[in-house]
Amino acid sequence: MPPPSVPTATIRTQVPLPLGFGDGYTATARVFSFDGLVDGYEHLAFGLGDRALPLSSSGPRPVPLVRPHSECLTGDVFGSRRCDCGAQLREAVERIADSGGYLLYLRQEGRGIGLYAKLDAYALQDTGLDTYEANLALGHQEDERSYLVAAQMLKALGVTDIALLSNNPDKDRQLRRFGIAVTSCVPTGVHLSPANARYLATKAQRGSHTLDVPLSAG
Repeated sequence: MPPPSVPTATIRTQVPLPLGFGDGYTATARVFSFDGLVDGYEHLAFGLGDRALPLSSSGPRPVPLVRPHSECLTGDVFGSRRCDCGAQLREAVERIADSGGYLLYLRQEGRGIGLYAKLDAYALQDTGLDTYEANLALGHQEDERSYLVAAQMLKALGVTDIALLSNNPDKDRQLRRFGIAVTSCVPTGVHLSPANARYLATKAQRGSHTLDVPLSAG
């Protein structure tokens, strides 16, 4: 089967953006917005390290380290411990700034089901369902995310080869299908806590994420 066509997106705006985190870490990013993304959402790319330079001023550079990071308001902004999203975001910014590359911030809350539905799923998880079962019980798919927009964003940035910073094999599969050459997969750290142990174990067992989590955590 031939790969699906990837509609062309273009860069709308690029501006420098100084970043700061609660633990004192700072980085300089260049944030990009886009026109032509197929789902109509306002996804962002953050260029870090050597990719924080204006595109027009850059020469040949190494393959960028790229993390497609799905928005998680509860974890990214409020530090929720029910997931590892906030910790992964913080880790990704520093590692990408050190290596050079892009953080793709994708508006795909709750594996694509939305914020309110994610909270509904949390309520079901508190009755004993796991994260995937809860999505299904609400009439959703286990994971509704498409990384077509991530491929569009990368191609608009002139990137076709990446080192993928992720534990999720579906990101690897989808990006390859959409024409992005994944030269290597770089795992993130395991941000395990008592509050997210079952969540991480479920991702490892049911989602085949490359996480070294004790099976007893599930």
